[in-house]
Parts: sequence; C-alpha cells; structure tokens
Amino acid sequence: MTKKTDTKKETTKTKKEEAVKDLSALGSVVAEKKAAPAEKGEDKGKAQPGAVKKEPKVDKLGRSYATGRRKDAVARVWLKPGSGKVIVNGKDQSDYFSRQTHLLILNQPFLIADRVGRFDVYATVAGGGLSGQAGAVRHGIARALENFDPALRPPLKNAGMITRDPRIVERKKVGKHKARRTKQWAKR
Repeated sequence: MTKKTDTKKETTKTKKEEAVKDLSALGSVVAEKKAAPAEKGEDKGKAQPGAVKKEPKVDKLGRSYATGRRKDAVARVWLKPGSGKVIVNGKDQSDYFSRQTHLLILNQPFLIADRVGRFDVYATVAGGGLSGQAGAVRHGIARALENFDPALRPPLKNAGMITRDPRIVERKKVGKHKARRTKQWAKR
C-alpha cells in the first residue's frame, strides 16, 4: 500500500516539474519569436501610413479592465501596476486555484508579455468549473494587459491569448446517452 502512495506522490511531483518546464520553454519560444523579426530585418515595428495609434484604456485609479471568457466561465479582471499580487473572488490565486496547472495557465500572459511581478490583478469569476475559470481569468488578464499597454498586443496575439477559445460542451442528442455515446449493441 505504501508503494502505491509513494508512486502517486512521485508522479504528481514529476507532473508539476514537467508543467514548470513546459512553461519555461514557452517563455523561451516567445523570446525567440520576439528576436526573430529583428534579425530578419522585417519592418513590422514601423507604423503603417494612415494607421491610428491605440491609446491605453486606463480609469482614474490607474486600472485597466477587461472581460475574459472560457467555456461557461466569465471573468471580470482589473489590472494595475503593483507587486504581482493576484486576487480571485476575494482569495489569493493559490488558495482559489489549488492545482499547479491552473496557476500556470493564469500567469501565462505575464510570462509572454515579460511583465511578471509588475501588476496586481483583482478578478471576479463565475460559472463553469475551475479549469474554465482559470482560462477565463487568463483571457481577461491578456485583454487587460493589452488595454493597459497596446504595444503588448502582438506578442499576446501571436501566443493566442487575446483570442477567445470558442470550444464549448457539445449538446446531448436524442436517442443517445450523451453527445456521441450510443446505446450498447451486441451482435448475438
């Protein structure tokens, strides 16, 4: 019995370590993508003729606001310069999202934008489960970062953080147990 629990603990530790490695690899890929256009000599950084420069959307308190959505979850996110504190529904992020993967998902926009620990986040999220809520808060943070500094849009957009994930649960069909699960059938 002790062997099984030991292996479970080892596998959870290795899964967490793998998730951290994956996230650090994502950060290095983003850094390479940032450096690539400069090396190629592309002029993506130059403004298009007649293009209007986007203004930051910040309220009187210095906060930017955005709404994020994922599955059935909807998150309202306020972002302001600070020490990197993230509050979700009145609780610290590690208290609200107990899984390490949810915390990694939540902090991806900061890693991609290279702004880790520079912003305080206050978010309220409702609907769906924890995975959907983590995705909704991530989407809201990415959009709020874009509203705070429009120059962050290209790296966030390239990483797919600005685009809402359209995948939702497929509806149940008549005559089936679930969306696609059919009744058991035996030939003889």
